[in-house]
Amino acid sequence: MPFVPLPFVVAILLLVLFAAVVRRDDGARANRPFLALILLSVFQSLLSGLRWGYGVQEVMYLAPVGAAIVPPLAYAGVTALVRRSGKPLLQRLGLHAVPALVVIVLMAVWREAIDAALVLIAVGYAVAILLLMRPGADALRLAPFEGAVPAYRAILFAALALLFSAAIDTFVSLDLAWTHGAYTRPVIAIGNLAALIILSVAAAAASKSHTPVETDDAASGPDLAEDRETIAAVEALMQTRRVYRDADLNLDRLARKLGIPARQISAAINRATGKNVSQYVNEHRIGEACGLLAETEKPVTEIMFEVGFQTKSNFNREFRRVTEMTPLEWREKKAKPSSIAI
Repeated sequence: MPFVPLPFVVAILLLVLFAAVVRRDDGARANRPFLALILLSVFQSLLSGLRWGYGVQEVMYLAPVGAAIVPPLAYAGVTALVRRSGKPLLQRLGLHAVPALVVIVLMAVWREAIDAALVLIAVGYAVAILLLMRPGADALRLAPFEGAVPAYRAILFAALALLFSAAIDTFVSLDLAWTHGAYTRPVIAIGNLAALIILSVAAAAASKSHTPVETDDAASGPDLAEDRETIAAVEALMQTRRVYRDADLNLDRLARKLGIPARQISAAINRATGKNVSQYVNEHRIGEACGLLAETEKPVTEIMFEVGFQTKSNFNREFRRVTEMTPLEWREKKAKPSSIAI
């Protein structure tokens, strides 16, 4: 029976994950850096299987370069949900190609420094991602509100996966120096594969929030009076036009409808309510859903779509957060007074 290394099995599973993300039919534009990240993880898994499963040492010239490309792809996927860069595409590609070029140069002139370089690259990009996520889910201003919170959590997992990968590389370097690689093989086989799996799953989850075609806007520092005006404008838009019903509504799109900078909206809602914008919008959706559940006989799924949700898991999670009940429990509770009156 032929031997199939574990990394090959992981590569197959990651290919299945990639196919599932690509075939996801939600009519939105794919997050290409995240898709590329999953494919690169497949490639890295195959290289790991060839090296540690079949002893093909030649792949050691490709694996470090691929490892240097992983963090920039993760960062590029996040920035596609956070903001748009004013820099030309070629300039951005050139900037994020620097880590891989550095590793290629080190392979030629100073191979002992490659591991340290990979650690610095992974940590640097992980810190950059975490800095982008400082505002919380509102940082994903180009992501639909419904998927902002799950995408935010997935991105945090991606950053932690990069830090985990850096820790693995650090351990391997120390192990080679102190014990001549006594534990290197199992650590690389399990640790790096685990990091690739976590990173790929996080990328797949975050890629559910797609980037619409919008334009950027300027930011300003609002005072309390400006906060009140901003909240009033947002609330009026919610009540009169029910924009929360738009399943693709995001912070940038809301800002365009109001003619108010996105950061001003986010800051005003956060200061006034203690919530992020996605929670604020979802509470309007849940408010209408509560009314429909109590006053109509419409199925829960129909109500879910009508108020702007696209997935049952998000709808149920937000409904429980706001009401501390499930939709069916809410409907049953609201039906009891009328049944008693009869």
